[in-house]
Amino acid sequence: MFFSATLGAWVVTRHADISAVVADTARFSSAESITVGAATMPPEVVTALMDGYPLVPSLVDNDPPAHTRFRGLVSKAFTGRRLAEKEPSIRALVDELISGFMYEGQADLFLRFAHPLSASIIAAILGIPREDISRFRRWSDDLTTVLAAHGPVENQVAAARGVVDFQRYLASALEERKAAPREDLLSDIVTEGQGMTPPMSMAELVSLLMQVHFAGHETTAGLIVGGVELLLNNPEQLQTLRNEPDLIAGTVEEAVRMVSPVHAMFRTALEEVEIGGVTIPKGAHIRIVYASANRDEARFHEPERFDIQRPDVKKHLAFGHGLHFCVGAPLARLEARLALEALLRRLPGLRLVPGQKPGFLRSVTVRRHESLEVAWDVQALPAER
Repeated sequence: MFFSATLGAWVVTRHADISAVVADTARFSSAESITVGAATMPPEVVTALMDGYPLVPSLVDNDPPAHTRFRGLVSKAFTGRRLAEKEPSIRALVDELISGFMYEGQADLFLRFAHPLSASIIAAILGIPREDISRFRRWSDDLTTVLAAHGPVENQVAAARGVVDFQRYLASALEERKAAPREDLLSDIVTEGQGMTPPMSMAELVSLLMQVHFAGHETTAGLIVGGVELLLNNPEQLQTLRNEPDLIAGTVEEAVRMVSPVHAMFRTALEEVEIGGVTIPKGAHIRIVYASANRDEARFHEPERFDIQRPDVKKHLAFGHGLHFCVGAPLARLEARLALEALLRRLPGLRLVPGQKPGFLRSVTVRRHESLEVAWDVQALPAER
């Protein structure tokens, strides 16, 4: 436990302490859980955002009973039955994307595979046309810039305008679904949201969808790319997986632990409370570092070692814990499993391109590569058709 003047928050790093904080919703609020500690938003950005809908709390940054209302709107889309129905289409998309670059011999795995895969899947669930996915990628980057308050003010203002465009797109799609519902999450959300007491406002629905979209592809893309990097940097584990393909589920879980795509979030103390022997005052902001908890030597044996057969791997906190356990965790696990299986099967001699220094997304909550160059043996592939 320590106080960070830069973040203006107490930082919690141990597995046991973080588990206690996230389980105690009566004393620790999730309001502003993705924005507290970020740099102050410039007034020009605030002005630009006023042209759209207010960024109201919805799923991640909310407490009961409001959180329960929002979670109920999206949870049905990620049940085991619905995901089992989607597995064939996800598998087909994985193969389609790989086929698009497999004879090139080298590719940026994030740009060519992980991001379009996760973005296309969440778009299909929401009901977004595939031709609009590139716009959503840009808007997602804009949202990240606004929340992180990063870069020159003029860039932040441009990003804020992009966020407003994002909101207007979603609001228009919701209005269309009101008039003519379809078999998609947008229709489910607007229909059920309007039937609640009180009805969900458009600002609430738009904020919810922005969170679902962002969480549904940025974190999973980060998991896929990070998982590949871990396997290629640990050839003995890679060989073990090739020898025993049934270890894929454990491989994904260990990758989630080590990558920790959501590396940290925030809470606010609702009363004076003690954490790890330190007294935290009422109203204090708290940064819970999942990435640290997932490498806590008091919880995991040799936590810095990548071990696809780790027996207690599911004790990690990468998907959160308790009330805010990630509603999309089953989908993330499914996507990562199918992606890793196909990449290892279809790209012989898969390896990292030496000398690269991939950067990471600038975010106070999400950790993912901005690129990862890989290569493979084209000569070992069947003749191109």
